[in-house]
Amino acid sequence: MDQGVIPTGTVAVIGGGWAGIACAVELADAGRPVTLFEAAKRLGGRARGVDWNGIRIDNGQHLMIGAYGATQALLHRLGTTHLLERRRLDFRLPGFRLALPNLPAPLHLAGGLLLARGLTLAQKWAAARFMRTLKARHFRLPEDIPAADLLRQQQQPAPLIARLWAPICIAALNTPLETASAQVFCNVLRDSLAGRRADSDLLFNRCDLSTLLAGASIKHPGIDFRLGEKIGRIEPRRNGFHLSGPQVEAGQVVLAVHPVRLPTLLAELPEMAAVADAVATFTWQPILTLWLHFVAPVVFPFPMLGLGEGQAPWAFERNDLAPGLVAIVMSAEGPHLRLPAAQLRDVTLALLARALGPLPALLDWKTITEKRATWSCVPGLPRPGNVTPMPGLFLAGDYTADFDTTNGYPATLEGAVRSGVKCAHLILSGQG
Repeated sequence: MDQGVIPTGTVAVIGGGWAGIACAVELADAGRPVTLFEAAKRLGGRARGVDWNGIRIDNGQHLMIGAYGATQALLHRLGTTHLLERRRLDFRLPGFRLALPNLPAPLHLAGGLLLARGLTLAQKWAAARFMRTLKARHFRLPEDIPAADLLRQQQQPAPLIARLWAPICIAALNTPLETASAQVFCNVLRDSLAGRRADSDLLFNRCDLSTLLAGASIKHPGIDFRLGEKIGRIEPRRNGFHLSGPQVEAGQVVLAVHPVRLPTLLAELPEMAAVADAVATFTWQPILTLWLHFVAPVVFPFPMLGLGEGQAPWAFERNDLAPGLVAIVMSAEGPHLRLPAAQLRDVTLALLARALGPLPALLDWKTITEKRATWSCVPGLPRPGNVTPMPGLFLAGDYTADFDTTNGYPATLEGAVRSGVKCAHLILSGQG
């Protein structure tokens, strides 16, 4: 095919991350041809595999839950769901454990809280009371406030916050409790702990993230992948848009790029100025992943292990990628970012040894810091919708929150996939 031509009726998707791929697959499965432009040589965007000394690792350790229906549906279409390991929720931190039994909802949560280790009876009752209050409110707040303020209003004890609520908030929103959106936090609790029993399950990817998406390019001939082709700007044309870089024309465009690129991409579209200005106000949260490669496998009691309370790191057993591989995830901004890499490694090794006992010899290690891994999920964030003021131009990405912003998800794979599917449905239904 001529690389400078997009056939009439083809949708141009800009960005090969999870939102862009979800959109492209949804359109292709409906019979709509798609051309997907990705500046990098590999699919995945902010959640992708990278090469390290002959091992394909993830640029950051991601965790999915059973409530991620859109993500699971996408992977089913790509034929890679067998690469997920499903386990019932089991939070293990020093001196604390919450394991949900195989009981129907809501008995699974009630049973888990009743048998939780490391909480007093009063603290267990406080957690149950909090969830019951949120359910009575349909998990909707009269106004969005910091999650820490909501927990204080609901008289949640400090040990309970440190061992349960703060780790959930950091893991899901990648934003500290003091500044995180209480409404989005409630949305996460609604769809996980308060959902069906299976919704709270943990899904571990047992391959690198790029391999999870490999079926997109293998099994979807209706998608023309243009890897290594960066779009510079989008310019208006009488019957659609001109994409600078590859110099092609498209009647409909889905922008599924990192939101920091929007001001540049939309500079020639004054109708999109308000969207670009809103996104320019976003602040960002990092995710630091420390990869440890030991000479022998490290025995974990569960694939995911908390190394402390609050914002302490989480350790993941990743023998699926290479024997002896462990990923340590440190979410959001914090003092760990100011430590020299070698000191951070040594501190983390000590925490891991405290949790697991003597460790095998360390063979190699590596840190990967995604400085703009997620947007700060703060109260009242002006998140744009999928439909834009320009007919034929759509926005996809975990930062969007179409129509009902009180129902929005944080910066997760599920949020990205949902947005891509939504854009596809809008196009197929003739909207926008």
